[in-house]
Amino acid sequence: MAEEKIKTKLKSNFVFDGVWEDLMENKDFLEVFLSEVLEDYIVKQRWYGGKASKLKYIELSEYFRIQQRGEVYFGLLLEIDFVEAFYQHYFLPIAFVTDENFAKGDRILPITIQGNQGYIIDAINLEAFRKLVFERILGAVPKDRTKVQYHRSDSFKDVEYESSRFMGLEQSNTSIIYNEKFVLKFFRRIFADKNPDYEMSRFLTEEKDFKNTPPYQGSLNIIDSDNINVTIALMQELIPNQGDAWEYMLGELHKAFLNLTHKGIDVNALPKAKMFERLKIKDVPPEIIDWVGLNLFMKIKLLARRTAEMHIVLGSEFEDTSFTPTHFNGDYEVWLKNRLIHQFQNRLNTIENRMHKLDGLALELAREFLEKKNLIRKRITNFDWTKLKGERIRLHGDYHLGQILVTEDDFFILDFEGEPESTIRDRKVKQPPLKDVAGLFRSFHYAIYATVFNNNDEYPQSQQELFEAAEVLYCYLTCVFLEEYTEVIQNANLNIGYNQERIFILQYALLEKAVYEIGYELNSRPRWALIPLKGISNIINN
Repeated sequence: MAEEKIKTKLKSNFVFDGVWEDLMENKDFLEVFLSEVLEDYIVKQRWYGGKASKLKYIELSEYFRIQQRGEVYFGLLLEIDFVEAFYQHYFLPIAFVTDENFAKGDRILPITIQGNQGYIIDAINLEAFRKLVFERILGAVPKDRTKVQYHRSDSFKDVEYESSRFMGLEQSNTSIIYNEKFVLKFFRRIFADKNPDYEMSRFLTEEKDFKNTPPYQGSLNIIDSDNINVTIALMQELIPNQGDAWEYMLGELHKAFLNLTHKGIDVNALPKAKMFERLKIKDVPPEIIDWVGLNLFMKIKLLARRTAEMHIVLGSEFEDTSFTPTHFNGDYEVWLKNRLIHQFQNRLNTIENRMHKLDGLALELAREFLEKKNLIRKRITNFDWTKLKGERIRLHGDYHLGQILVTEDDFFILDFEGEPESTIRDRKVKQPPLKDVAGLFRSFHYAIYATVFNNNDEYPQSQQELFEAAEVLYCYLTCVFLEEYTEVIQNANLNIGYNQERIFILQYALLEKAVYEIGYELNSRPRWALIPLKGISNIINN
């Protein structure tokens, strides 16, 4: 009982007689801070990725100082252990403030230090902290060998701190805009390795001068207690833009579906393309161009070119082994099958447990999935690396329309962190470039169906007609993309295999992506489970 009273008092206002710089050495403080305070705070944060699991306890893996000229903040690496027997690591920088105006809405803990009443807060909310990090990166020295390592590119110089603000609502990270010219992304979920976003950004822009991703400007890394380089933050140039490609596509697709009525188009009479056919824009039937408009196809062609150029750059390294192209082999096959079979079984169980939430076409497609589960499993195990002649390279890994910025006349590719559910090691496995293409194709499919779902009341056609139009449009968009992408890739001599091989890999990767998507949809928005289920049906019946 006495112990509980102490904890309650500590939680309400901890009194510490030492200096702030020694706080992390106080065992009494750490015990209650980790068990009684942080649990309540962290589970409410947008960047916390463990909401679907039950938190068991939090440990402090280690901490480090982020400091300059006597100004000290602590960077905490927190290990969060879950009842389900796994753990995640998170980064939380903390500051002590005495002015309540700095602590609004973000008070982690009331605390009194040497008679000064105040609060511990997430330091990213404090402009003084954001300024310090900016200045430390700007003043970084080459070949830093200290525990906390700041790095800057040669292009990040001759600037002074002017302002900083939050970029906006993000899920997994926290991004700060500096001087309206730079973006610093603080990674919240931390891995015991260099973050792929940091690696790819430096490689693409510092090593290869790829123009269609924001240029690398600097970073903050630490060398942890196991002597591993861990990425904490990444700074890039801010690209003026008109939003992301997802929003752009939704706008263009809405116009196309409205045209069905405005132009009196008979959906059943629309000419169809064959899946995975390669089509130049001039070969797209005039009825389709009249319906959709030339502009969207021109944008798809440009996006295909930029995607191909990204892959050409990623396949052009022959010294840095983490980026050199490689061929298929038995190890890759085993890794791929094990991963997919595990994921497939998980999604199979999810469908069986969520069938009662489905109706209409989604229910029909879910039943087909269950009826053909052995066929789908066979498709997954039917991966024979000895028949594949193409190359594997480092990929974007989570390539979709939301990861692409739209400018006035171009596209910029962002966020190379990789698939959120994958381990850091899996994210760095070299894979066929067409896996990124498949990710984008699934995003096209989503955008088309999202347009139908979001604007259903504005379209007089039956749902069946709208879904029919959706599949026709999807096929033409992917065919135009494939033509441009393949031509640019082959002209640069990046080996993505012969035609049959390309189709096999695309189908395989599309199946993998759609199976991956089912889990999220059935758990979060069952109505949308129709989209990945339709994608799977297209593949297994093709």
